[in-house]
Amino acid sequence: MSDTGAASKELTVRLAPSVGSFASADWNALGGNRNPFVSHEFLSALEDSASVGEGTGWDPVPIVIQDQADRLLAAMPSYAKSHSQGEYVFDQSWANALHQAGGRYYPKLQIAAPFTPASGPRLLLSDPALAPHLLKGAEAVCLQSHLSSAHATFVEPDQIGLFKAGEWLIRSDLQFHWLNRDYDTFQGFLDDLASRKRKNLRKEREAAQEGLRIERLSGDDIRSEHWDAFWIFYQDTGMRKWGTPYLTREAFTLLGERMGERLVLILAFEDGDPIAGALNFIGSDALYGRYWGCNRDVRFLHFELCYYQAIDLAIELGLDRVEAGAQGGHKLARGYEPVKTWSAHWLADLGFREAVADFLEREREGVATDQIFLDGRTPFKKTD
Repeated sequence: MSDTGAASKELTVRLAPSVGSFASADWNALGGNRNPFVSHEFLSALEDSASVGEGTGWDPVPIVIQDQADRLLAAMPSYAKSHSQGEYVFDQSWANALHQAGGRYYPKLQIAAPFTPASGPRLLLSDPALAPHLLKGAEAVCLQSHLSSAHATFVEPDQIGLFKAGEWLIRSDLQFHWLNRDYDTFQGFLDDLASRKRKNLRKEREAAQEGLRIERLSGDDIRSEHWDAFWIFYQDTGMRKWGTPYLTREAFTLLGERMGERLVLILAFEDGDPIAGALNFIGSDALYGRYWGCNRDVRFLHFELCYYQAIDLAIELGLDRVEAGAQGGHKLARGYEPVKTWSAHWLADLGFREAVADFLEREREGVATDQIFLDGRTPFKKTD
């Protein structure tokens, strides 16, 4: 595909074999320096560690735009999917409906950061005028390769308008994020809570920390033995939640080597031995809590490592929010508020598209009602 873009140069839209086939600086110049999960370091680590690729159902097929000099002007982190695992935007009912109607849902095109329910750019652009070309490229890939559909999940709010303009269907859901209202300390955050809730949080932190040493590690301070311990924690959580952990052990080593300064590994030690850990990624304006696990149950330790330590860290770093992953209504009582997340969907079959559009209209009404209800149940002081 060729066109004359905003810069009046002939452009080529094509499929690339991997994110790793591009220079890190070229890919990150399109947005990877702002959001860790679309960075070259993160996506190539998943490729090189075999966390995505052959046998995983996540086959990298990034769609890119280049000029005649092969300069990278736009990109879309995308994957050919043979299942719906590791996405956190659930479309299995769509797959079943199409199958019952005699159609085939898989394979499909997934535009996402694999295994990562964190909002970010899905269209990496040197010029916003290139967005329609990327979207048309995704549609062409689906039609030419006989894919049922394309799905961009956890799209940052500023980019939803680009998908709407391309006439993709828009879906919303809710997550729980902690929002930094210019707090200087954790105590400042507690002061905004109702008295009973404030006391509960203090008690939880005291109980979780009793008899333990909690350390934050970043960059070169995260050594192989730390990753070994965390891998055990991660495997335990992964097997209980998903059946099989998504990331390989090598993925953590590569993430540490390639983007260690953007990682914070929080470990809890008892008598010198690590018993639990939580891994966070630092973005330009948010802290992203991603993986957690333990080898011994300690009351409230999950809340301490995943939520309260993350709040402490976000305040210290001056970040706007903490995104602590998918689901988890228990986050609400701990100061995490309901926030809408967004995805965009293109379906090749027009009849199927109409049915999904009707479903999404009804679903949006439910999400809006849920958000109003949850907003009324936050632990903050109520004002008249």
